[in-house]
Amino acid sequence: MTEYKKEFPADFLWGGAVTATQTEGNWDVDGKGVTPPDLIAYEAGKVQNDLMSTAEINAAITDTVNYYPRRYAIDFYHTYPQDIALLKELGLNSFRTSINWARIFPNGDEEKPNEKGLAFYDKLIDELLKNGIEPIITISHFEMPINLSMKYKGWYSREVIDCYLKYCKVLFTHFKGRVKYWVPFDEMNLIHRESFSQFGMPSDLVENSLENKFIALHHKMLASSLAAKMAHDIDSANQIAAMVLSNFAYPASSKPEDVRAAQINDQLENYYLDVLVRGKYPGTVLRFIEEKGFNIGFQLEDKEIFEKGRADFISVSYYGNRTASEESIQYWPDPSVDNPHIKKNAWNWLEDPIGLRYTLNKLYDQYQLPIFLMELGTGLHDKVEDGKIHDEERVKFFAENLYQLKETIYDGVPIMGCLTWGPIDIVSNASAQMSKRYGFIYVDIDDHGNGSGMRLKKDSFYWLQETIKENGKNI
Repeated sequence: MTEYKKEFPADFLWGGAVTATQTEGNWDVDGKGVTPPDLIAYEAGKVQNDLMSTAEINAAITDTVNYYPRRYAIDFYHTYPQDIALLKELGLNSFRTSINWARIFPNGDEEKPNEKGLAFYDKLIDELLKNGIEPIITISHFEMPINLSMKYKGWYSREVIDCYLKYCKVLFTHFKGRVKYWVPFDEMNLIHRESFSQFGMPSDLVENSLENKFIALHHKMLASSLAAKMAHDIDSANQIAAMVLSNFAYPASSKPEDVRAAQINDQLENYYLDVLVRGKYPGTVLRFIEEKGFNIGFQLEDKEIFEKGRADFISVSYYGNRTASEESIQYWPDPSVDNPHIKKNAWNWLEDPIGLRYTLNKLYDQYQLPIFLMELGTGLHDKVEDGKIHDEERVKFFAENLYQLKETIYDGVPIMGCLTWGPIDIVSNASAQMSKRYGFIYVDIDDHGNGSGMRLKKDSFYWLQETIKENGKNI
């Protein structure tokens, strides 16, 4: 008889996920420092340019003409009590957000933390706990203090590891007993267009090359492993995630060369988990580094750091998988080609619920660790009609994906929980828009920051509320 049933576990974590920079706003309040997302202006129809020089950084900081959406976001810095009450009403028992590094260490290299920043997160986390919502904290979700970019070249510098660990020690100590789920870094494998947001590397100080990204990744993985060991030493109850974006690939055809291309993609994408979960670089990536002639600065002590600082579980964000061919794989880390069998929505997002089951089974087959689905969502247009939002497309999306998630659990994959991306509308990461909406709760703010900020429950709110109440029995 199977150990698993075709149902969500009784202790399943139904939750939502956001970031500090896409929700809080108040970018210069209470001593907060500047971060890369604060410097991304809104431009209609344009995906953010993730290359910024020091001159462009300085110009953006002092710009008073253009609109920078994440400087204002949805004002969660002030509205969090009301928003958390809505999340509780929705039925969520967990909530993931990031702590903005620059609220705690505005410049990143101070000796002591900013007490006003800690005070805000004290109130936020206490409010979550008061409402029976488990806090899940991302330590770094693109919020590196800009001073570390300008002074140290971001994660290109090994020195930044110490700055990060000082920040981690403050968090693990200060929130001991209140937070037990920690994500050291968001989507560490999202390196194609994230040189500045992900690594904090100004383009005039560090060439935007794959070698330099591998150097920065090596330093981030060292920091993640050292943080994992520190977290376990400070509190044995702490659970540390290794988080990646699902970038597995389907072969473009049954041609052996295309199948091999998909395998190569997966091997290169898996290496983050191989390091953070298994504690070592895989041979396939060592060969890749050698054949490319890269020098990533691997030091003798690094081997022991990776071995001793392993993650407790795998967390994944799922927005669809890639499709790779013999020709496209040469363009890794962005080797994807169009797949005619996978639908796309109006925002060109993939809709592939079967791929979710494929991904989670593949991850468990390889690593045999519990898996937390930390981001599942889609961006959609929403229209307010007579004070209501009829978002049938969102309901359909989540019903299909949660059905496949339930099937995955029946397959024997231990799934800890599912966090919907943006349970409340937030500023889009890629396009800095509000009109690309994710949430079950509508926020009356447009792409230019205009609006009342009023919150409205969408039809999907009531659907998910019932789904959580039934623990997914209606799926």
